[in-house]
Amino acid sequence: MLELLAPAGSMEALRAAVQNGANAVYLGCGQFNARQSAKNFTPQALTEAVKYCHIRGVAVHLTLNTLVSDRETEEATALIRHAVNAGVDAFIVQDLGMVQLCRQLAPQMPLHGSTQMTVHSLPGVQFCAGLGMRRVVLSRELSREEIRYICANSPIEIEVFGHGALCMCYSGQCYLSAVIGGRSGNRGRCAQPCRQSYGYDRWENKYPLSLKDNCTVQYVKELEEMGVASLKLEGRMKRPEYVAAVTQVYRSAIDTGSVTQKMLDQLTVAFNRQGFTDYYSGNLGRHMFGIREDSATDERWCKQMRQSYESVENPRVAVEFAISIQPHKTILAVKDASGRTCSIPGPIPEPARTSALTHDDVAARLSKTGGTPYYCTQVHSDIAPGLMLPAAAINAMRRDVLNLLTAQRARHDTPVLGRAAKVLKHRGLSTPPALTVQVTTREQITPKLLTMRPEVLYVPLHILCDDTEFTRELTGHCTVCAVLPRVVHDGELDRLQQNLRAVKAMGIREALIGNVGLLLPVRECGLRVRGDFGLNLYSSAAVNFARDLQLRSACLSFEMTLPQIRDVSKAVPCELLVYGRLPLMLTENCLIQGRTGKCSCHTTGAKLTDKTGAEFPIIKDGDTCRSVLLNGKKLYWLDRSEDIDRLGLWAKRLYFTTENPREVDRVLSAYKTPTPFDPGAATRGLYLRGVE
Repeated sequence: MLELLAPAGSMEALRAAVQNGANAVYLGCGQFNARQSAKNFTPQALTEAVKYCHIRGVAVHLTLNTLVSDRETEEATALIRHAVNAGVDAFIVQDLGMVQLCRQLAPQMPLHGSTQMTVHSLPGVQFCAGLGMRRVVLSRELSREEIRYICANSPIEIEVFGHGALCMCYSGQCYLSAVIGGRSGNRGRCAQPCRQSYGYDRWENKYPLSLKDNCTVQYVKELEEMGVASLKLEGRMKRPEYVAAVTQVYRSAIDTGSVTQKMLDQLTVAFNRQGFTDYYSGNLGRHMFGIREDSATDERWCKQMRQSYESVENPRVAVEFAISIQPHKTILAVKDASGRTCSIPGPIPEPARTSALTHDDVAARLSKTGGTPYYCTQVHSDIAPGLMLPAAAINAMRRDVLNLLTAQRARHDTPVLGRAAKVLKHRGLSTPPALTVQVTTREQITPKLLTMRPEVLYVPLHILCDDTEFTRELTGHCTVCAVLPRVVHDGELDRLQQNLRAVKAMGIREALIGNVGLLLPVRECGLRVRGDFGLNLYSSAAVNFARDLQLRSACLSFEMTLPQIRDVSKAVPCELLVYGRLPLMLTENCLIQGRTGKCSCHTTGAKLTDKTGAEFPIIKDGDTCRSVLLNGKKLYWLDRSEDIDRLGLWAKRLYFTTENPREVDRVLSAYKTPTPFDPGAATRGLYLRGVE
């Protein structure tokens, strides 16, 4: 049976989800969840929420899906312990360090890989399975064929998003809100700049980053048949009426297999951005974009939705009663579908003066379970002849025995809690960091660059494949590392691995990856692995885990501050971006095609402009049709090398994206003889101000 997983941003929304048919809810408590703007739950409210759900047969998944810093580990530990004691059924995680912490503290707790992990391929799912996860939430950008393939081969459960807001960027790879406003999506504080207006080259009142909401209601039976374990509804920041409406519609679609126009209308009334869209059908393009338009709230509709969870208890737990009425004894027992049984004694029956009690009399009274979470499926009776009990007595027994069952369903087994292992702090290097350079085009590999002999030269894989002689020549100057696209779907893996084997024959021995799903494919080709910023290594525990993965090096998250970078464990050689346009978004929809209406990825110079005049250049992700949105201002720390040199790093990376060869050489000269910082064209990034 396909699980319907609904959002609960508040206790009212939780009731709305449960009373309208959710099998499970997901919610946040405290600061370690990706929807900090929702009401969320206090620890005490979390305990009550779990009891409410468990009584009604609904599971509770706690979101712990943000990056967690070293200083927050103690608070995260306390929350995990409390959640386990409260009876939470699963944790949803993003941070590799948090995965380890959850495993240590709660070894029996099911872990679900968040969509923030950017898992979009079978090797990514297999990686998560190797971590002991029981479920993975796939990236929203996958098509039906890709989901089907993963489900058919996955060793663990698969969860997909079925309805709600679509981020323009692959989840876990968006830094736009953090860089331009200090509010990190990876920390649950996204300000949703993708919903703002932009233009190409100059500002226009257009919305090229605002996708319509996802809607897969017509595909629910197909998803169930292909083996999807859970269908997730987005909306922890939405009002309870929205949660009620959407849960109700998807519950009906799953149960009946049919979708009516009335159901579609209800989804539209609940919330839409000029209609709905989906990646599931694989039909990408301009039609997927839309904005929320102001509309008058239908108070009658809102009242109807509130009535679905405020004024009634929708019974959802099946029970059986068994009653024995004998001359000197009455006993009533109740059993739920899980086998929990409660029983109570009743009053001594009296001899019947007129008509004696029958099975039908007792069954009619015991079946009146209205106002409770229960509905009666069967009544077993053993009634001696000639006896009578008042209706009020039977009703009271029914209430009392159901109250006992409710108390039993609210309890859970005493959890097994472990201790968090001490996080080892590996000291960094005391020598100045080496120079590493990453290029985007072949032309950026200038003679001046080669004479500087960087410690590692990062070159896109497709450039290395294009010219065998050129690649062999490069390997004679320095260590060359193949840069892989951050997103590689299953259908693209064969070609990727063919290219990896080809460059290995040319002398390339290393690859740079920004996604956990590429770890296994690269190693299968016999190459060593370096970790890029896309892995979101934000804490000592995460960097230490990178050592367990045997990464040759790791680029730390550029959302960290200098003190955090200084203090983080250097379990593997760590590098830092110190120059270049920071990559703010990685999109499945081609932004360049979004401008022209047809594929024009071969063109250069495309950019978005916001209403302040800030520009955001667009480049391709490797040789794919996916887009990377860059920051207009370049990160610049060349004039403050002494601040970087004392952080214990292995290397400082220069990242060239839109620069022409002359600009590349100018930056290389500035690396040796720094030019002053220009606040009009450059930024210090987040290393000083940090993120919320």
